[in-house]
Amino acid sequence: MKLLHTADWQIGRTYAFFEPDDAAALSEARTTAVERIAALATEERVDLVVVAGDVFDAQTVTDRTIRRLFLAMQGFAGPWCLLPGNHDAALAESVWTRAHRLGLITPNIHLLLSPAPILLPDQGVAILPAPLTQRQTNDDLSAALDAMETPPGLLRIGVAHGAVQGVLPEGIDSSNPIAPDRAEIARLDYLALGDWHGCKEINARTWYSGTPEPERYVDNDPGQILLVEIGAPGATPMVERHPIGQFQWVRWEQEFQVAEDVEALNERLSTLDGRFVVRLDLSGVLDITARQRLLENLAAVSARVRALEYDLSGIRLQPTDADIANMQADGYLSDVIGELRDRSAVPDQKEAATEALVILADILQNQQGAA
Repeated sequence: MKLLHTADWQIGRTYAFFEPDDAAALSEARTTAVERIAALATEERVDLVVVAGDVFDAQTVTDRTIRRLFLAMQGFAGPWCLLPGNHDAALAESVWTRAHRLGLITPNIHLLLSPAPILLPDQGVAILPAPLTQRQTNDDLSAALDAMETPPGLLRIGVAHGAVQGVLPEGIDSSNPIAPDRAEIARLDYLALGDWHGCKEINARTWYSGTPEPERYVDNDPGQILLVEIGAPGATPMVERHPIGQFQWVRWEQEFQVAEDVEALNERLSTLDGRFVVRLDLSGVLDITARQRLLENLAAVSARVRALEYDLSGIRLQPTDADIANMQADGYLSDVIGELRDRSAVPDQKEAATEALVILADILQNQQGAA
């Protein structure tokens, strides 16, 4: 038996902190990832696809978003098993009840809305779900799997969404807890988990697939789905990672100590293309000329990558005599520049005078460019 394990699609997620065209592309990538999952499921001739929660990003996604998701799934005609997570919990009125009213739940789509086994004898599988019926709980809902009885000969596949206690990095012990030995206690052949957005093995029978389309600057191996093969009940699963994501999110730090560091950063950024979403944490000291080169480089990079975030507030500006000499101005403005240069040497006036010099430099640069 072969299945694809995926989770945390979060269809309908928005990216308001990016430019509108970047935000639209990143949101669309979440749906096109599902199309690639369906295509891979067909190509690998898997028996079913298991989605371990957070199919949708929110209960309030539009009807159009719901329709587009189920259209994206049509590339695989076999069974889809969809578990509600904390973002799309199985409330009395939810995104799932709306999908039913829209007539989108076809016979091959199994919504795991209650903690009761779903038997798929043609695939030789019993699905044991632990759905979230509210966004957060302090109870381990996966404990219900222990008492679920299934017919002999069917593989027992558990599906849950939450935090495995005492195992995840960074000391995560949050709501929606899951016991680390749940697969053993519940006699599961495999436990498909969602909520942790990176791909992670808990033990031989328990895995997080992570989100198929990265959406954070976290290096935890996102952008994967898992191909799981199980030879027979009780056999150890064979789990294979498959990269599926479209974009890669990277976060780099750069401290400027000398002007040449600007070109070093630019050379590093030159290796990136439209597949990358980039966050730069910039700090250190630059003169005005080097700062201008940095801004020009960042403008070029912004057009080349999918999205670029950066913050210049951590950079301290230190104008040089050459910077001030390059500020070509006559008459009164020349006198102002000279006075600001003198004040920048006075400790309690340095910060304000330096900021004023930078503003003037930008104005004069823009005027020269317009001319």
